[in-house]
Amino acid sequence: MSADYRVVVNHGWQGWVRNSVTRYLEKLGREIQSDMERMARVRTGRLRAGMYHEVNRGELRVGVRNVPYWSTVEFGSGPHIIKPNTKKALHWPGARHPVNQVLHPGTPAQPFMRPALYKRRGRL
Repeated sequence: MSADYRVVVNHGWQGWVRNSVTRYLEKLGREIQSDMERMARVRTGRLRAGMYHEVNRGELRVGVRNVPYWSTVEFGSGPHIIKPNTKKALHWPGARHPVNQVLHPGTPAQPFMRPALYKRRGRL
């Protein structure tokens, strides 16, 4: 009496694993982006419209594109001076007179990206 065992490796296993990882990262990216959109404060909608996720070669990227003030919203800003860029003075509706500069008191942080990432951290 004899027994023969044959093990055959599916040569497509690497593609199967790559596709499974890509599907998982795509789903995770959608969830993180959705959390970011829900957690972000909305004034004009530009910040929310700039949020994205993408998967490329086993790497997930989640962030904000073409919105230069995203980091000020996420991290806040300290007191700073605002000066005119193209004019000689600043003026706005309701101001008593034009001024050369304004001391801005700063902006408190309103995080949306980090909490969204931390919420899904256990899934990585």
